[in-house]
Amino acid sequence: MRGDFTTIPFKLRKTMTKSLVNIAELSKEKIQYLLDMAQLFEKDPNLPMLKNQVVATLFFEPSTRTRLSFETAANRLGARVIGFSDPKATSSSKGESLKDTIMMVSNYADIIVMRHYLEGAARYAAEIAPIPIVNAGDGANQHPTQTMLDLYTIYQTQGRLNDLDIYLVGDLKYGRTVHSLIMAMRFFNPTFHFISPEELKMPQPYIDFCDENHINYVIDDEFTAQSISHADILYMTRVQRERFTDLVEYERVKNSFILHADMLTHCKDNMKILHPLPRVNEIATDVDDTKYAYYFEQAKNGLFMRQAILCDVVGITAEDVKSKM
Repeated sequence: MRGDFTTIPFKLRKTMTKSLVNIAELSKEKIQYLLDMAQLFEKDPNLPMLKNQVVATLFFEPSTRTRLSFETAANRLGARVIGFSDPKATSSSKGESLKDTIMMVSNYADIIVMRHYLEGAARYAAEIAPIPIVNAGDGANQHPTQTMLDLYTIYQTQGRLNDLDIYLVGDLKYGRTVHSLIMAMRFFNPTFHFISPEELKMPQPYIDFCDENHINYVIDDEFTAQSISHADILYMTRVQRERFTDLVEYERVKNSFILHADMLTHCKDNMKILHPLPRVNEIATDVDDTKYAYYFEQAKNGLFMRQAILCDVVGITAEDVKSKM
């Protein structure tokens, strides 16, 4: 769904505050720095780095993992949390504009974590807010904090980010997590395999981004044990019903690709299955007990990475964290 805040995702623009809006704004060095900081929090997640600060979580779209991991991250860092998970309970249901909501909440908080259904909403908020904005997902556009925890998980399981075969499967049209992952991996010489039905294929701007950044990719619609046998990372996504305006189209494609345990017989030993969750039925439960399943550990990593991001946007450094350990 597109609205008044739509921006081209690959144009890099500097915001007035140290916000995290678009993964493409992070340098290779910055990505590595945040990975290193997350590793510190994995060793000790209970450091009072944000004592006496307030984090506002504004979720205009439903969320479980992202919202709870951000709120847990803030609480473990000693911050207080305000906000909402249902916009119907706020003044936006009375017609209050996004600008007024952001400016009002900026009076009460030190950081705003925001998820919004309109693409570009986080960019707009970052341009007007006097405090940092952290994008927790804007429509089908970006999900940079999910991408950072994905990178952390990939590094954790593979021991490197360079030269990996990464298979992206399912909803590549509306999947903001895969869009952000492509952009973040531009530094690390990946080979992407885009596997989806025709109706949910990777949008052309992201194909263009791969071409412009010399990222190797293969486009495929085959999903078999043999076709995924060379994967280092198998990144599954659900078909997102909420993104469809035509429910007939949704019903036609929702069960296009389902991963079963018997499809893993030819996989590489190091291969890991990731998923941003929630899943519906695109990963059968018999996969959960295999050595390849890593999506629940991936979700856990969201805590450590989001602690690193909350600290970074207010200027707390890795050295500051080390001094508290």
